[in-house]
Order: sequence, then structure tokens, then C-alpha cells
Amino acid sequence: MSVVVSSLKWNAAQSGAQKITYDGDGYHLVRFPYGSDGESYDPWKMHDPAQGGTKPSVYPDPRSGLIWPSHDGWGVLSAMVFWAADPRAVEYRARFVRDPLNAEKYDSTATNDSAITRGGQYRTYVWQMFVHRGTPLGLKVSARGVKDAKTKTAITLAEFKLAIHADVATP
Repeated sequence: MSVVVSSLKWNAAQSGAQKITYDGDGYHLVRFPYGSDGESYDPWKMHDPAQGGTKPSVYPDPRSGLIWPSHDGWGVLSAMVFWAADPRAVEYRARFVRDPLNAEKYDSTATNDSAITRGGQYRTYVWQMFVHRGTPLGLKVSARGVKDAKTKTAITLAEFKLAIHADVATP
């Protein structure tokens, strides 16, 4: 069985801080630079600036937060997010989203929320689902304060990975 992989990494030490800016749904689409950033790996060009528009995307525009599956198949999505310290935050959320820039077809899945812990705020997420060419995927995050108020907490590290099992057997 063949597996097709895209692995993106964004690091504040190399790219500067990524402040959280909320979309209309109360989440921030995490952006990733194009090209190599440490562990980034994209031989199938699933994170290509030419995807999804009439002109190339430029990091950190919203399209730089997308992975475009190169194959239909069973996708294993994973992510890691490190949050900057923020005493106002009491809850952290993340979700994987199909077509996150299309308000009419927006489809979130695997929303996860967790309370603040005493140390650093380091989270990992995994979800599996069918993925399709032409339907981009994104990682969206949110930091919430008291009474569900959204904070402007920054993230300091993010990784977003997609492994597509392209040869799914059928009976």
C-alpha cells in the first residue's frame, strides 16, 4: 500500500511570531511557510503556492494554511501546537477542517478542547478521514478566556501533517 505524505512545520524562532487572528468562526487558520522550514517535506506539492487561486499565494496569507491532497484516499492528519504563555487563556481548541476558506462548504471535524495546564501549553492532535483532490485541509486553533472570550495568544511552534493511504482496498 502506498502512502503519500506532506509534512509542514512553522517555528517562531525561524519565522517570527504568529499572532492569532480569528476568522468569522472564532478560529485561526494556522499558516505555514512555503519551502523547507526544518522538517517540512512536500514532494507531492500538496502545499504549493500555486494551488487554489489565480495568482500564487504568499506566506502568511490564508492560503498558506492549506494542504491540498494530491490523491483521494484515507488520510491520517496530525498536528502539534505550542502556545505562548498567556494568563488570560483558560482553554485551547484545535480542529481539522475541510475547505476552510469556503464559508459555504466549510466542514470541521475532530474539534478538541483542553484546559490550561500548569506548565507550557503543548498539544498534539490526530484524526483520520477520507480526503479528496480538490478539497483543501487546514488546521484551525483558538484560545479562549473567561466567559468564552477569545484571547490574542500567540503560537510558537506548529506542525501539520497529512499521510494519504492512496490504495484503500474495497471488497
